[in-house]
Amino acid sequence: MFNIERAGEESRKLSYNNKNCVSCGICTEVCPTSSLRLGPIVPIARGLIEMDPISVNEDSCVFCGLCSVACPFDALSLSIDGVSVKEMENYPVWDTECDVNDDDCIYCGRCYTVCPQDSIIFERNLPNPADLVRGEISIDDEKCIYCSFCADLCPAGAIIIKNNPASSVDKLGNSIEVDLDKCIFCGVCKRVCPEDAIRQVCATCMYSDEIETPEVTGEVFIDDTSCVNCSWCSETCPEDAITITKPFEGTLELVEEDEKVCKGDSCHACQDVCPCNAVTIVDGKSVTDLTYCNLCGACVTACPQNIRVVSRTSMKLGNINSESWNEILNTLIGK
Repeated sequence: MFNIERAGEESRKLSYNNKNCVSCGICTEVCPTSSLRLGPIVPIARGLIEMDPISVNEDSCVFCGLCSVACPFDALSLSIDGVSVKEMENYPVWDTECDVNDDDCIYCGRCYTVCPQDSIIFERNLPNPADLVRGEISIDDEKCIYCSFCADLCPAGAIIIKNNPASSVDKLGNSIEVDLDKCIFCGVCKRVCPEDAIRQVCATCMYSDEIETPEVTGEVFIDDTSCVNCSWCSETCPEDAITITKPFEGTLELVEEDEKVCKGDSCHACQDVCPCNAVTIVDGKSVTDLTYCNLCGACVTACPQNIRVVSRTSMKLGNINSESWNEILNTLIGK
């Protein structure tokens, strides 16, 4: 991380958050003074080197803010007199989106488990199981021989046996209890008991009209400062409750020729740096699933064979009011 400042008629500060950086190199591509440098991203991604993927030359940086607005992942931020340029009307802004429709979400948690950046905050509140079942159960201590058949087979883990072998003859110190908050009154314990010591009645069916329908509540929130718009969450959501808008549209291909071929399992640099978990090795070749790829280009930069080619056809960066900035930023989509 770094924070560099320049004082004058207005105070400018450029901040870099390495936690949000995906090592794509977009900022280095657009920097008009070549003040930003991309480090050895593959060793960094593999944990072999502890350093920031991006470094800055403070002497040559002119604090223009191009890197800040060009970064789709909020890793760089320029502020003028304490106000971020991303909040100013005259600066470009990304029109990407990562949103959960609370009305449609069923709190299944699938989005939370697949997010490659841990950007999803998930909380689920389940009803008390004891409120959803009715019944009665009792155990005759005089008949019970503490064999533990019932406890071992109880599917709800509701039976607790405390057995003191030293007192097993007169049963002193032995006890058996049923946790009614866990018991589902299924009757397994009753059927397996060799001494007919258990009495159980399930009343759930008889009182089904009186028992409330289970209601699951919760909260799902996507942190847009760390989200990379990969769409794993939206593609996985069974209720189509999540909307993801990617920063770019286009393609990514392997272009092999002569000795420049994909090394697959022996290299997998592209797979190691991909922030979207979109790259897999199939039959010894790197394969990118564009469903989950955000076309950031980190894999292109990492490829030692230089055979990965990203072709961006459009981007969701708008409000570009400067002709010179428009010319530079459009190089990201080949214009």
